[in-house]
Amino acid sequence: MEKQPLLGFRRGIHNSENTEEKQTLITGAHDADVTVATERHYTKNLAFAIAACVCGSSFMLGYNTGVVNTPATIIKDFYNASYNKRQGTNSSKYLSTISISVLWATTVSVFALGGMIGGLSAGYWCNKYGRKGALLRNNLLHLISAALMYYSNFLNSYEMLIAGRLLVGICAGAAPLYLMEIAPTSLRGFAGVFNQLAINIGILVSQILGLDSVMGTKDLWPYDLGATVVPIVIMLCSLPWCPESPRFLMLTAMDENKAEKGQKPNTLIWLRETEDVGEDMDEMKREAETQRMMPEFAFMDLFRNKFFREPLTISVVLQLTQQFSGINAVIYYSTEIFKTAGLSAHWAEYATIATGGVNVVMTLVSAFLMDRVGRRTLLLVGVGGLLIFSAILALSLILIKELNITVVWLPYLAIVSVICYIIAFASGPGSIPWFMVAEIFSQGPRSAAVSVSTMVNWFSNFTVGLVFPLLNELAIHQYSFLPFVALLIIFLNFIYRRVPETKGKTFEQISLLFRRPDMMVYESIIQQDSINTP
Repeated sequence: MEKQPLLGFRRGIHNSENTEEKQTLITGAHDADVTVATERHYTKNLAFAIAACVCGSSFMLGYNTGVVNTPATIIKDFYNASYNKRQGTNSSKYLSTISISVLWATTVSVFALGGMIGGLSAGYWCNKYGRKGALLRNNLLHLISAALMYYSNFLNSYEMLIAGRLLVGICAGAAPLYLMEIAPTSLRGFAGVFNQLAINIGILVSQILGLDSVMGTKDLWPYDLGATVVPIVIMLCSLPWCPESPRFLMLTAMDENKAEKGQKPNTLIWLRETEDVGEDMDEMKREAETQRMMPEFAFMDLFRNKFFREPLTISVVLQLTQQFSGINAVIYYSTEIFKTAGLSAHWAEYATIATGGVNVVMTLVSAFLMDRVGRRTLLLVGVGGLLIFSAILALSLILIKELNITVVWLPYLAIVSVICYIIAFASGPGSIPWFMVAEIFSQGPRSAAVSVSTMVNWFSNFTVGLVFPLLNELAIHQYSFLPFVALLIIFLNFIYRRVPETKGKTFEQISLLFRRPDMMVYESIIQQDSINTP
């Protein structure tokens, strides 16, 4: 197989020490020349494993993100009616407007709180039971949560609905690990995007089912919330036929034979649909050898070890970029923007759903670009687009709402900005933060890093969901998008300066990028990779 040097340098650097380092990178006694991996194509078994994984995990997160939004008024009426029935047959007591608002805010935000708990604990369960084992055990919580939400209406208990949303949030975190570890190097980006794609599909399906012409009615909304039992059953019928992550078996469970052949199905051989898996096994053996040379990993090493701090910082900032880009605020505000353009409330809802469809389609398109264009390029283009279109959207809303400018094309400019914003988000910033954290860490700290990263994502989600409505309704109103513009400038600068390209590199090679004591050389790697990586 052809070998190429891992390190690249900008023209004009003639230092002899750097010239020698260009050929090879030695960490301890480990040679880190880049071995160009054989390009593998998708197999039916790999596609089946990906679909089985995201169906009962990522899809569920997306579905439960959007399922309460469309029938919100009906669910609030249920809260009031339930409280009234508890007071007695002839009671005239009802919840105050403030009490309903507090209950509703709790219902929406408790999902993100569950996500924080689940994200922080996911690494522990994934190491204890395996990636597949953790995904399957999550279904017990999913079933309990579906039952609580479905029966809450019949038992007049809004507490059951809130508890159900907390439980479903706790199930977050295991899917990105499994997807990254079953895919070959040449297809990791493609596989990783399916986590975000399933989330977006879940949101879109929940929006459609929540329409008053489908299941968003007084009688049918409990079935809308309980419909999650369908993807649960699909996952329980499909995932058991898929293998455990070969990397988990080889590098965490320390079972080389199971990693290659396993029980039934035969792990790597089953996933690749060929017995020629020597290259994958050699890569994992090299990573295992490196892992054995390092001290045993403990959770706090993520923060104490200088080699982990840089990738952890990148992982956290990418998750902050995803949430503090303002995506949830744009989706929240989109229906009102469509109304401003002259659409009726009914058609504005359909336009919002169509925007969700654009998100799904563009996420799928990005899957095909991920392993061709690269993560870093898509992040720069995506975040740059978010910056441009959020600024245009903010300016449009200020002119329309604050200055009362009635130019006929101005509302349509706001609509175009929303659509272009969604396209920019789906092109990279929506999906890359979920799987890049699993790429830039070696096997030992990977689960813990994914846990911290996921927790940060959910905390950011919780913060935006709590703060933006207050900014929009009580404080700065039309100017509420400007903080997102300012943050996007910071995030774009960080990505340009600090985020490396991981396309086509093995986990071991990526890990070695962060062990460079010379940050100038590290910056050279980033710049050269973005130019020369085919």
